[in-house]
Amino acid sequence: MSTPQPPPGAFDSAFDTALDRAFGHPTGLLGRVGGRLMSRANAATERRLVALARLEPDETVLVIGPGPGIGLDEASRLTRKAIGVEPSAEMRALCHERCGDRVELRSGTAADTGSLDASVDAVLSVNNVQLWDDRAAGFAELFRVLRPGGRLLLSAHEKWLPIPRHDLAAEVTAAGFTDLQTWTWEPPGFAPLAAQLRALKP
Repeated sequence: MSTPQPPPGAFDSAFDTALDRAFGHPTGLLGRVGGRLMSRANAATERRLVALARLEPDETVLVIGPGPGIGLDEASRLTRKAIGVEPSAEMRALCHERCGDRVELRSGTAADTGSLDASVDAVLSVNNVQLWDDRAAGFAELFRVLRPGGRLLLSAHEKWLPIPRHDLAAEVTAAGFTDLQTWTWEPPGFAPLAAQLRALKP
């Protein structure tokens, strides 16, 4: 009698689902484990993006997909108000553990931040743009909530970008942003090469 075999692709599908629950759309125990790993792997990139934003004490910063909150925590120590928009309840819990009441946490996405028009000075996002369901809507929303002169800074593992870096830059420009700059940065340790982007709202 032969042993029943799993259907083709079953293991790949289960592995992909586990990865998504840990890192893509963190949920449950896998999400919390993924968050702990992200806090180590992304820390240098998170801190670099905050430094590049040159935040001022009287500013409001919006962090899209803060994950376990490394960058959000850093930003909250430099600005008047730091807001994290995160769809994962597990990640919001980790953010709260790290940041406490220094930050405002919201359930939302890049396309639905819950912010008023022209209410923030800087938007930061690390390793999140590849998860946006609708990038055009996301960039339009971030343009809407930024004040004139506000800046957008994005970083993502280059190998996981949803489209080539120059095409992503074109989408940002199409949303109305100007003074766009892109570059790559090699984080310390074993983190993959990061593609980074900075743009302004005129």
